[in-house]
Amino acid sequence: MTANPPSPMPPLTRRQFLAQSTRSTAALAVGASATLSAANRLHAQGANDRVVLALMGAGGRGSGLATNFAQVPGVEFKYVADADQTRGAGLLAELEKKQGRAPRRIGDIREALDDREVHGVVVATPEQWHALATVWACQAGKDVYVEKNTSLTLWEGRKMIEAARKYQRVVQVGFQNRSAPYALTAREYLTSGKLGKIVLVKVFNLLEGGAWRPQPDSAPPAGLDWDQWLGPAPEVPYNRGRHHGWNDWWDYAGGPFSGDASHQLDLTRLALGDPPAPKSVYCAGGRLAFPDEREMPDLLTVTYDYGDFVMTCESGNFAPYMRKFPQEVRYGDQWPYWPQSSCRVEIYGTKNLMYLGRHGCGWQVLEAGGKVVAQDKGHFPDRWHQPNFIDCIRSRAQPNGDIEQAHQSGCLVHLGVAALRTGKQLLHFDAASERFTNSDAANQLLRPAYRKHYRVPETV
Repeated sequence: MTANPPSPMPPLTRRQFLAQSTRSTAALAVGASATLSAANRLHAQGANDRVVLALMGAGGRGSGLATNFAQVPGVEFKYVADADQTRGAGLLAELEKKQGRAPRRIGDIREALDDREVHGVVVATPEQWHALATVWACQAGKDVYVEKNTSLTLWEGRKMIEAARKYQRVVQVGFQNRSAPYALTAREYLTSGKLGKIVLVKVFNLLEGGAWRPQPDSAPPAGLDWDQWLGPAPEVPYNRGRHHGWNDWWDYAGGPFSGDASHQLDLTRLALGDPPAPKSVYCAGGRLAFPDEREMPDLLTVTYDYGDFVMTCESGNFAPYMRKFPQEVRYGDQWPYWPQSSCRVEIYGTKNLMYLGRHGCGWQVLEAGGKVVAQDKGHFPDRWHQPNFIDCIRSRAQPNGDIEQAHQSGCLVHLGVAALRTGKQLLHFDAASERFTNSDAANQLLRPAYRKHYRVPETV
């Protein structure tokens, strides 16, 4: 591929962002036979308007992403890769109906990476696969859309950036709030100083949950390549709890903290102007509501010291009275009931308070007495985020959710996890080296111990 690399770009102005969003929305409404302008022609193998994709991970989120991408004119899926051959039948049928031919079902994504006709890969696996799949794809000359959290560890995220830049690839992370126009207006409002000096930011991710019960090891079910599913993660016997409850295990994810709170953390960083990493981090928590053997805490509270303001994140799954934003809020004009919104952000200035919600919920500013003095309602941003990736494959522009800032947001998860797992101590962090300065044990958690045949290389 001979296209120029996506070059670093300054943050979009609201006018530029809204113009881009309008173009993407219009593209969704146009029929698949519509032609695109010559300026947006695909600079890739056999340059034309068609974008050929491969999906890695045919679960619920992967199927949803593939369905969304397939709505963009000129997009076709040639492969659906999953280590479990029993998954994805419904998706294959749906894509066949949409495209006129079904994608090939494969077990190993490398088969798709060897196909010169494939332009991009959508990675919707557990987090232990995010970095390696992205690096492999970049090395093969493919662009990448990879789900959140960006990586399983901090070191991996840096390697993903290196691969994207070295091989001149577009790498978009599934932090779709970065394609929400209201996120830009929130940043504009905060930059204006109307909230006053920002002193405290509180990020919430409080979900319902319950007690956890371990399951016994057993033989893998028919159709599952367990070795392929594990990928870079440590080799262990098959366990249904690991397979279907992978978010409960540090080997594959970071629980609700990485799977959900990462969205709010990324949105918050965007609204605050994408500040660099905090100076230090402290985390307390554990199995407090349900004292069982599950690895993931049912509550963790992280404090990030940025020097001139403090940010906290309270993440857990024990609170049945808290609710994610409902559909009528995400897709409609209804405002949430902020006090019991499980995924809200509170930004405290010296003048007023801003409530900020992810996934289309918008923002409101309250003064003393509870009067709303400013607001901007949103819409679930998948409608812009996935088309933005396709636009960038064609134009070679940098995507809204570029890997660089997504890595910085993902690092907030990694820092909190390290602080928790090393004894709930205060950790000092050096952003330049991306290392802790006062804990060798914490630094050991910044990079996984790969299996030799699934290893992100030192030099990508």
